[in-house]
Amino acid sequence: MKFLRGGGQGSKGNMSEKVTIPVGTHQIQIETGKLAKQADGSVLVQLGDTVVLVAAVAANTAKPGQEFFPLTVDYREKAAAAGKFPGGYFKREGRPTEKEILTSRFIDRPIRPLFPEGWFNEVQVQAIVMSADGENDPDVLAAIGASTALSISDIPWAGPLGAVRVGRVGGQWVANPTHTQMLESDLDLVYVGSETEMVMFEGSANEISEADFNAALKFAQECCQPILAAQKELVAKIGKPKRAITVTVVPDEVLNETKALIGDRLMPALTIVDKQAREDAFHALKTEVTAKLVAKLGAEKATPAIIKETFYRLQTEAVRRLILKQGKRLDGRGFDEVRPLSAEVSIFPRAHGSAIFTRGETQAAALVTLGTSEDAQEFDAYTGGATEKQFILHYNFPNFSVGETGRIAGPGRREIGHGALAERSIKPMVPLKEFPYAVRVTCEILESNGSSSMASVCGGTLALMDAGVPMIRPVAGISIGLCTESDAQGKVTQAQLLTDILGWEDAFCDMDCKIAGTEKGITGFQLDLKLGGISHDLMVQTVEKARVARLFILGEMAKTLAAPRPELSKYAPRILALKINPEKIGALIGPGGKNIKRIVDESGCEINIEDDGTVKIYSVSAEGMAKARAEIEGMTAEIEVGRIYHGTVVTIKEFGCFVEVFAGKDGLVHISELANFRVKQAEDIVKIGDKIWVKCIGVDEKGRIRLSRKAAMADRDKEAAEKTAEKTPEKTGEKTAEKK
Repeated sequence: MKFLRGGGQGSKGNMSEKVTIPVGTHQIQIETGKLAKQADGSVLVQLGDTVVLVAAVAANTAKPGQEFFPLTVDYREKAAAAGKFPGGYFKREGRPTEKEILTSRFIDRPIRPLFPEGWFNEVQVQAIVMSADGENDPDVLAAIGASTALSISDIPWAGPLGAVRVGRVGGQWVANPTHTQMLESDLDLVYVGSETEMVMFEGSANEISEADFNAALKFAQECCQPILAAQKELVAKIGKPKRAITVTVVPDEVLNETKALIGDRLMPALTIVDKQAREDAFHALKTEVTAKLVAKLGAEKATPAIIKETFYRLQTEAVRRLILKQGKRLDGRGFDEVRPLSAEVSIFPRAHGSAIFTRGETQAAALVTLGTSEDAQEFDAYTGGATEKQFILHYNFPNFSVGETGRIAGPGRREIGHGALAERSIKPMVPLKEFPYAVRVTCEILESNGSSSMASVCGGTLALMDAGVPMIRPVAGISIGLCTESDAQGKVTQAQLLTDILGWEDAFCDMDCKIAGTEKGITGFQLDLKLGGISHDLMVQTVEKARVARLFILGEMAKTLAAPRPELSKYAPRILALKINPEKIGALIGPGGKNIKRIVDESGCEINIEDDGTVKIYSVSAEGMAKARAEIEGMTAEIEVGRIYHGTVVTIKEFGCFVEVFAGKDGLVHISELANFRVKQAEDIVKIGDKIWVKCIGVDEKGRIRLSRKAAMADRDKEAAEKTAEKTPEKTGEKTAEKK
């Protein structure tokens, strides 16, 4: 039997290329040519002991009739990478987690605009975490890997891009902070940039100022430069020539004929203020012109794909001309003007908190649910970081919100992404350490015409305050758009920022930059571009316009509800926290949970016991809360010498009686301590079941408790006499005054 050594997988065999990149205090290593060599481009990216494999493949031809660019980005974390077994019966990874979905979106958004327009071959970028050290997050490494794999491949793509995470610890910017460092950071910024411009960012902050946010963006851009240089080095060494491609273009004949048939009717249709009426008018015009095009040019020339692209191009040109040349917007607003706002709270009576927030033709209904710590979301975290979420925001976007029909299914990637943006925008203002509830916000989008995620931030904030959640400060958000004109080299020659963009301004212009925060600073942010990048100076202007609009919205929200309600909803569970000796946890739980189950059944409460002896009682009934508290205190309280208790006689003996002062805990009242006179037999004074006052007069070394009814009676008589004496001088003084 013979064995082959080396080679065998391409002309270069097992030859690989590596580059090492200093980023901050860390080093990132990129290696290619060793694994997954049948992909069009593949790399291993490593930071610490975290390693990600990224491979990119493009189809050789587009599918017949393909009308869009089918790009799929799929990021997956493997349990084996962290030396763990997956949870569940099958012991195999299943549907993507929220972290995997968000990371896939984070990679997709910056790379998508850099593919050739009109090229419809399917492209897949897959990232697999092969090793996870629990400290270095693989998401940024996957983004770097996607850019590198596309750059060295023959796939047509206008990269490379650099990616970095930025935190701020002790007032200092940190590039690619570890999970441990992030616990002390007031910023979590994920940034993607080209050599000269920013391409994408997202993340959260603890009310960072606009000036500091802009400084963080500048720091991130600087961190991307060595990453970009390393990718260019690899391309120079082993990059493949880019393949020749065929793009779908609109024939001049179809374009000119369409313009002639439309005439001057397009702009009046696009500038109808009402969204539905505008879309109906445009649809009617498109239907009419399409029929005439097919009749004149034939179905072979005027295909559905060509007609769709033609009208998209004409719409884009018309919207941009309206904004840049005529200085107008589709709905007639000024460029810095926020659409009319309205809000209501306490809409749905059984929700713990509820609100409806409307901005123009975008409307969000938010409902808040407060639960116990058992309701917090738990999940596997193979790559490190948190394993539990106490604050959750779920975003839903039904078809009727845009007046359409469609497949009704669970939340898609877009809904997951929008919910995550709203969640991280609000979370910094919810004091989870001091507010011991699990909190869930459900945002249902009822109408949508631009930035429903920011409407969810506003509606969610109002609903939380309506529920009585003690938010530190209210949070609001807004989206800023951008319309540009560029020269033949792609350099922007004219730009106009748009506050509170409409859906069509998002679709036919260049940017959707969402920024949320409080009156003090920024808490959440996300940038999406259709351009290859945006300058830092233009982003500084964007951040300022977002601040002005946010303060306006916060002022309008305050007219509805300015601060959290002082009381929780009557339907929300109340929480009482008790502290017991950790050594008594076992006694409280009982054998097989017998004791705690009995208390739960009898009181109707939910009870959570933590390892440090903290016992949390959750109940919507004051009576049930009191009963559970009495039971727990009775089973776990420590008896104090000198304190008086009201107990029950449980046993009578010749030498005295035993009195239960707490559940399951009793002490001896010696016959000599039953009364202040000589007692012949205990039955002369007490009977089983009697409730009597006793005073603890001692606990011996074996824990046996000595009680005294005589001492308790003496103390109570003395207390009563003192109260009587306090009242007597007042009465005497009154009588003396009357005599005078």
